Amino acid sequence: MPANTTEQLKRLRSSSPYSSRIIKAGALIGDTKTLLSHWDVDASVEENINRVRRDNVFGKASRSRVEDILAIFRQRYLAEKSVTKALVTLVRRKFPTAALERLFYFHSARADQLLHDAVTEILVPMRTRGLVDINAQEFQRSLAKWVDEGMTTGHWSKPTITRIAQGLLSALRDFGILQGAVNKKIAPAYFPVESFAYLVFYLKRHQPSGAKLIELSDWKLFFLSRKG
Repeated sequence: MPANTTEQLKRLRSSSPYSSRIIKAGALIGDTKTLLSHWDVDASVEENINRVRRDNVFGKASRSRVEDILAIFRQRYLAEKSVTKALVTLVRRKFPTAALERLFYFHSARADQLLHDAVTEILVPMRTRGLVDINAQEFQRSLAKWVDEGMTTGHWSKPTITRIAQGLLSALRDFGILQGAVNKKIAPAYFPVESFAYLVFYLKRHQPSGAKLIELSDWKLFFLSRKG
């Protein structure tokens, strides 16, 4: 590879959106509910995190595993106090499971650009073409293309791409976006009205313009578009 091309890739990756964090944490739905059910909304994030560590609320034998989970949860659910408080309230008030898991998926995808774009840039175009069966090799080739374009935090080897693809597909299955234990396919679109109401309220706070609101790529996470 020419030296100037190498330098360009380094500059791109220094601000690239795609990381390999999905390898360390998939959907983690059970652990998410555990964390939120133990959360003290009157205490700070650090106070809560320290208590979670001390009490080992996840019941994990590995301290490093707990740290991996907490790092992911910071990004997904703890960056906005209002989001944390809302999710804690919904978990404790027995919000419908399917609706709650859609919210976990939504915030996870917003926190991880790779997860977000795997859906909006790979799965959505597939579904638009009437395709639902996931070809693992094709999926990996899409990731490899992003690597070649300098869209990742570093160069991912072929085995790493395979692991990341597996992590993405497994997480999306656990979130209900895909279905199938081995041979995965895009699941029938299902967006509970409770989840929809939450998203409208959340996104409206971040984008007051109604015209711009309906153009947000976030709707694509649920295979929704302005055209319906």
